[in-house]
Amino acid sequence: MSDLADEYRLDYFEEEGFVRRECSECGAHFWTRDESRETCGEPPCAEYGFIDDPGFDEAYTLEEMREAFLSFFEDHGHERIDPYPVAANRWRDDALLTQASIYDFQPLVTSGSTPPPANPLTISQPCIRMQDIDNVGKTGRHTMAFEMMAHHAFNAREDIENPEQYAYQGEVYWKEETVEYCDELFESLGADLDELVYIEDPWVGGGNAGPALEVIYEGAELATLVFMSMEQDPEGEYELKDGNTYAPMDTYVVDTGYGLERWTWMSQGTPTVYEAIYPDMIAFLKDNAGVEMTDEEAEIVHRAAKLAGHMDIDEAEDIEAARDTIADQVGVSTDELLDLMEPLENIYAIADHCRTLAYMLGDEIVPSNVGTGYLARMVLRRTKRLCDTVGVDAPLDELVDMQAERLGYENRDHVRDVVRTEVEKYRETLDRGGRRVRQLADEYAEKGEAIPVDELIELYDSHGIQPDMVEEIAAEKDVDVEVPDDFYALVAGRHEGGQAFEDETGVPYADRIAELPDTERLYYEDQNRMEFEAVVLEVFDREDGDFDVVLDQTMFYPEGGGQPADHGTLATDDVTGEVTDVQLHDGVIVHTTSEDPGKGEFVRGQIDATRRRRLMRHHTATHLVVHAARQVLGDHIRQAGAQKGTESARIDVSHYESISREQVEAIEDLANEIVRNNVPVTQEWPDRHDAEAEHGFDLYQGGIPPGEQIRLIHVAEDVQACGGTHVARTGDVGTIKVLGTERVQDGVIRLTFAAGDAAIDATQRTENALNEAADILDVSPQDVPETAERFFSEWKARGKEIEELKSQLAEARASGGADAEEVDVGEATAVIQRIDADMDELRAQANAVVEQGNIAVLGSGADGAQFVVAVPDDVDVNAGQVVGELAGMVGGGGGGPADFAQGGGPDADALEDALEDAPDVLRRVANA
Repeated sequence: MSDLADEYRLDYFEEEGFVRRECSECGAHFWTRDESRETCGEPPCAEYGFIDDPGFDEAYTLEEMREAFLSFFEDHGHERIDPYPVAANRWRDDALLTQASIYDFQPLVTSGSTPPPANPLTISQPCIRMQDIDNVGKTGRHTMAFEMMAHHAFNAREDIENPEQYAYQGEVYWKEETVEYCDELFESLGADLDELVYIEDPWVGGGNAGPALEVIYEGAELATLVFMSMEQDPEGEYELKDGNTYAPMDTYVVDTGYGLERWTWMSQGTPTVYEAIYPDMIAFLKDNAGVEMTDEEAEIVHRAAKLAGHMDIDEAEDIEAARDTIADQVGVSTDELLDLMEPLENIYAIADHCRTLAYMLGDEIVPSNVGTGYLARMVLRRTKRLCDTVGVDAPLDELVDMQAERLGYENRDHVRDVVRTEVEKYRETLDRGGRRVRQLADEYAEKGEAIPVDELIELYDSHGIQPDMVEEIAAEKDVDVEVPDDFYALVAGRHEGGQAFEDETGVPYADRIAELPDTERLYYEDQNRMEFEAVVLEVFDREDGDFDVVLDQTMFYPEGGGQPADHGTLATDDVTGEVTDVQLHDGVIVHTTSEDPGKGEFVRGQIDATRRRRLMRHHTATHLVVHAARQVLGDHIRQAGAQKGTESARIDVSHYESISREQVEAIEDLANEIVRNNVPVTQEWPDRHDAEAEHGFDLYQGGIPPGEQIRLIHVAEDVQACGGTHVARTGDVGTIKVLGTERVQDGVIRLTFAAGDAAIDATQRTENALNEAADILDVSPQDVPETAERFFSEWKARGKEIEELKSQLAEARASGGADAEEVDVGEATAVIQRIDADMDELRAQANAVVEQGNIAVLGSGADGAQFVVAVPDDVDVNAGQVVGELAGMVGGGGGGPADFAQGGGPDADALEDALEDAPDVLRRVANA
């Protein structure tokens, strides 16, 4: 196997007098102009050298540093590109959040299937790295939200057999120029180039790899220069740090990342990065929380900040040991250092988290229980908890708005509204979750064990309970809690990931399909045409007796984008087969038919026109409903799933609260107004970058299509990338009727609707139901709501009256029922009684007995054998255990808390025997 050592021997290094050294502390190889340098210069091998002594000639703000970087690379032939959203799933299927500038160009550009928007280019891309969440505030340098300034060049080898297979050819520039650009940028800012260090650190990720250089200056890592040039290959000659082997690939990409925040920090030399990038907000938070320090305390904090590079949760084996080391070096106890640092660390984290939320909510991520929404909710709840912990009483929506304003978002009212809604939901969740924590603490107290990490994560996932709150409640029960230093990163890891492409391994003849040419798609030429002729290219036998047929061209639409496949027939002179399914596999359309038309035969295809037209209406109506929902509910509305059918269709949209009836009517009215206007529904195939530049990533409501050109559907003002079939004009939809809404998960609302004749059918079904209800109530249809409300009110009143009577009956029985048996259980008295009544009456009777200070053991044979056991608070008998034993005697089960439990079984004949044994059961449980 080869290593990558030769990949770092650059002519530029030799010309500039660099030498290659091995770090005396960590063993890493690095390049430097300083022949006497012994360490790589990166903490913990060295300390920061720029705090109080900035490494550049001038101090820069974030905005000034960003402009200096972008202007530098524009002056060196790069085109400036506008940043993408932080929600990477707007343009790719394999990631949730944008974690690096190269995410903007994966996987389509880096693979060579799509050209970049410019080549070379420069960008300053907002990013969010959830894996850094536990480091924020502690290390002095980590931020969860950051901007990655970058320059990229996309190259493709010309010495391959078919260079035209890639969307770009030739080399723009490579390693030599990249390192030279880096040197020149530092020099332009007045850096001491003798202090500049390039550490060799091969990069691996997502099946790709390449040599990389970490750029260290005055102890801070300010940039990483990645040369993405390899792909995973079992036969590859390079074995890298992940244990896999790699081989050179046809495309090779300059992937650089310069941290805007750290460059700004370097220019100012503040104790931590946070004072450099959030000065106003940190000052506000300190004042609001009343965090004050004496001069002596401030000096201790200042000295500790220089050593904070040791506090990296990813690298430090023991974070507490790292704190001990820092405390020892600044001459205070660890507890004293913690008392000083923790309020500051929390304030730093609040500022950073609010910026993260401003990015997420400003880019219209909707908090929910899945995907990017889950991550936004996690950050928001952690921020709220930090505010409560440190004593910040400013409303969270105001804090997030401070960052949203600084970042220039125009939808700040929306951002604040979402934060307020989420904070209220969090309060409600905490009320419910606190009870679960106490129950869990009791369980682990009985076991004599600490509450483990898995339980902590589940508590957070299900109830939003922060680990420090679990610690507080568990301490009341003398139960320990295992809280890892990287808890939030572990939680985030549960909800990150995705899959870029569909797995084709389920197709048994995938290899044979790959050899066939792409099917010509006639349905894009004329979506109203229902007949065609074609040649059979291949026939595959299916295990179910049907056949999968591939044609050279087809009018049949394959299932995709939530639209079901067309049905119809394929016929030759000899056979006619029913087409029951149509699927697309890597450009080849496969028709499932009941007959084998014969390979090489001419066939006539006939589409089921009624089905196709209903699906077309519903697909176009889906675009109209989403467009109308955005107008009524806000620009944050995005498609989270869709399914078009023949009877109705549904669209799931991201939204942070319920949709009112008035809003539903407004959506319906707006959608139908566009229908009545009868505007044309048009398609075009523009360059994908041109389309994205004009319309943004909201184009991709129904998925991200590959290719250099994408199909856009225009319906009035709505524009979406879409592969489905549509009507020619909106008037062809007929009408749209919203049938209902429901919350399918937190943060996702489903709108079900019907269009055209399906809408008429649905309306008639609703009217028929209303008329049937009117007949039953013997009123007119218009009077049904008022009558139903009156009946319901009377029914509730009678229910309350019945409950009251049951309660009075229970009290009367408790005062001395003739068939009740009273037995002594220790110092308590138990009332054992059979009452053949329903469970509600048994519960009422049990409560009445307990109010008199007695144990209640009640049985009923009204429905099998049922038991209710209730125990006063000061009696040491577990009701759940008693019910469990009694229910077992009648062939069933049951249980519950120690004070009240119920259960039963099917064997009513065994009820009397069970009640006779009840005294023994009570005493046995009491003595356990």
